Amino acid sequence: MSEQVTISGAELEEFKAFKAEKARQEAAEARKAQRETYQQMVDEELAAAVPELRALSEQIKTVKDATFGNFAAVLDMKAEVVGFKEDGQYSHTFTNSDSSLRLTLGVNTVDGWTDMAEAGIAMVRRYLESLATDDKTAALVKAVMKLLSKDRQGNLNASKVLQLQKMAEDSRDEQFIEAVKIIRESYQPTETRRYIRAQYRDESTGNAWRSIPLSITDVDLLPENETAPEPDAEAEGTGAEAAE
Repeated sequence: MSEQVTISGAELEEFKAFKAEKARQEAAEARKAQRETYQQMVDEELAAAVPELRALSEQIKTVKDATFGNFAAVLDMKAEVVGFKEDGQYSHTFTNSDSSLRLTLGVNTVDGWTDMAEAGIAMVRRYLESLATDDKTAALVKAVMKLLSKDRQGNLNASKVLQLQKMAEDSRDEQFIEAVKIIRESYQPTETRRYIRAQYRDESTGNAWRSIPLSITDVDLLPENETAPEPDAEAEGTGAEAAE
């Protein structure tokens, strides 16, 4: 026959508190064990993934260097065929004979200018001030000076300077033409990253050009979800870009 033990209300509350504290400690230990298991999984997966990704990066760089190196001879031959070398051209697109493969090699650049650009801008400003005689010429002055506006880094926009050159040529004014020439000659772009875009004709999409994904972000694009590029789409920064 078991002996019946009677405990007081205070003792019961103390026992309940003890059980609650024990349960809390066990839960805390379980969470700590889960965190340790999680960190161990992260360590193991990183140790496996990062070396493979580094190796992949080296393979991409090797292929990229080889492609640029191989096409250097092609560009030299192109200069011989056309009779001149295209200075200042930062991208070249090559298409095979049956127009089924296409490759673009290029270099991204950041605009830069020597201090002579300021002299050219001053000459343009003097020329424009001599023209500002009525509302019509004032509007022209405003349009031209807008082309000479600088960005936040204090640089001119090269494409706007090309527009300015066209305006100068149309004006046939020697002072204006000389000023713009000085600005153009002060252009010193800085090369940043080389890029490669590769495309092929895809019969399943009506023989449209399809980009070959060369970035790790885009390699898992499903064909049915990928939008075929326009035949002459050459915009920079696409998913087919392979940067160093």
